[in-house]
Amino acid sequence: MRSGKRKPPSAHGRRFGCCDGQGILPPMNPEPPQSADGVLRFYLESGVDECIGEQPVDRYALPSADATPTSAPSPAATEGPPTMAAEPATPRAQAGPPREPMAGEGAVRGAVALARKATSLDDVRAALAAFDGCPLSKTATNLVFGDGNPEARLVFIGEAPGAEEDRRGLPFVGPSGRLLDRMLGSIGLDRTQVFISNTVFWRPPGNRSPTTGEIATYMPFLERMLELIDPQVLVAVGGPAATALLGLGEGVGKLRGRWFPYQTPRMPRPVQATAIFHPAYLLRTPGQKRMAWRDLLAIQEKLAEI
Repeated sequence: MRSGKRKPPSAHGRRFGCCDGQGILPPMNPEPPQSADGVLRFYLESGVDECIGEQPVDRYALPSADATPTSAPSPAATEGPPTMAAEPATPRAQAGPPREPMAGEGAVRGAVALARKATSLDDVRAALAAFDGCPLSKTATNLVFGDGNPEARLVFIGEAPGAEEDRRGLPFVGPSGRLLDRMLGSIGLDRTQVFISNTVFWRPPGNRSPTTGEIATYMPFLERMLELIDPQVLVAVGGPAATALLGLGEGVGKLRGRWFPYQTPRMPRPVQATAIFHPAYLLRTPGQKRMAWRDLLAIQEKLAEI
């Protein structure tokens, strides 16, 4: 038979404050309100770093874009079934004039025209700053053009700027960039001896990967940059950069350690190109650093051969 007396709390419960003297859980104290600076810092650390409007918008309350108003049925339609003498259906509207080129197609043509006029890296930077054919420039903070020696023999091309790169306007300056600097130092190089850039020059919102259309839009500027630098060795950093530059569908695991000719129509000669693991991947998978070290030694050897 169960006793009506309440069992006293254990010493362990009293020690860690799990219950009071009556064996009842104490009420939880609400957290003190954070300051505006603390809330903003929390949002930034959580990845919420883009403002898209002054006021919140309930998308579910908005009418559907493809909703069409329905008209009330005519009295004749409700009196009985239709007869053979009914009026024929309204014919479908005839096709209009030929459609205008898609915005992406026009943007690429505009990028080609602007990049072709550039005769220096400063011209390429100015053309990118004035180019409005891609919406990435409207959501990012700074243009991330490149960093390093404009006459470098070795060029590294990554995927896209991240949050820290967007704030500072320089490529590879976050944790991945610091690892890349150490990788360069391991073969006796630093940023004054190489040039570093990306396939796109503005940070995609929320650190997402750039789309194939965005990469294609900025590719004329990247190609013109490489033509003006005229390096001897080109290194694609990560899978997306390797796909964009080399045009191969294989992953970095199969491309690394191999050399491919890279050349644009305005290059006087092919450039020896290869791919390496992205430093962000190496931070997540330290076991691959052994392979990365071999790739760095291969790059060092290739530079010595040329």
